[in-house]
Amino acid sequence: MGSHSPLAASGRSVFLVARMVMVTLIPVGLDPVTAVAQPANEFQFRVLATSKTSTMEKELNEGGDAGFRFQAVMGGDTAIGGNEVVAVMGRNGDATPRFSYKLLATSKTSTMEKELQEAADAGFEYRGQTVFKSTFGGEEVVCILERDKDASSRSFRYKLLATTKTSTLQKELLDAGAAGYEILGMTVAKTAIGGKELVAITRRTESR
Repeated sequence: MGSHSPLAASGRSVFLVARMVMVTLIPVGLDPVTAVAQPANEFQFRVLATSKTSTMEKELNEGGDAGFRFQAVMGGDTAIGGNEVVAVMGRNGDATPRFSYKLLATSKTSTMEKELQEAADAGFEYRGQTVFKSTFGGEEVVCILERDKDASSRSFRYKLLATTKTSTLQKELLDAGAAGYEILGMTVAKTAIGGKELVAITRRTESR
């Protein structure tokens, strides 16, 4: 794994429940007893927030063990915790544990590409990315990867594109697309070396 932010704040998690209810309309003259609220699906959510990327990976896997699946991630300043990575996990009904997670964080795109590929070779797939301020200078690109134990294994090749110019990104994306890569996500981060960089993650499916 790449370099981690060494901030010492502990992780926080919030458990939420959202219920969708379908209500049957009562035609005139119909006995109200026959009109019963029908619960459709119950979605449960878990919000994770921490200033340490290692803590986030631990909490993501704890959520996966409880049947939750990663939904979204964002890095930034929160009112209470300061600079944090915030992730949302969700599950539907009595979902069984299927997913495990790996979190990568680094300010070097070459390191991220290498670690992405190593994780892909171990069966993990890209699910999301954000940026996270580092005390070493600049910001870290944070990627969340997921492995589904019930899914058949697929082979992927990852390529990271990092540049300070949108015109260069356009050219590199065209070259990557011509080689069969699709874009998965993009962030803008101030890295320790390259200044403000556009970081795009691309992937193509490889034949076994």
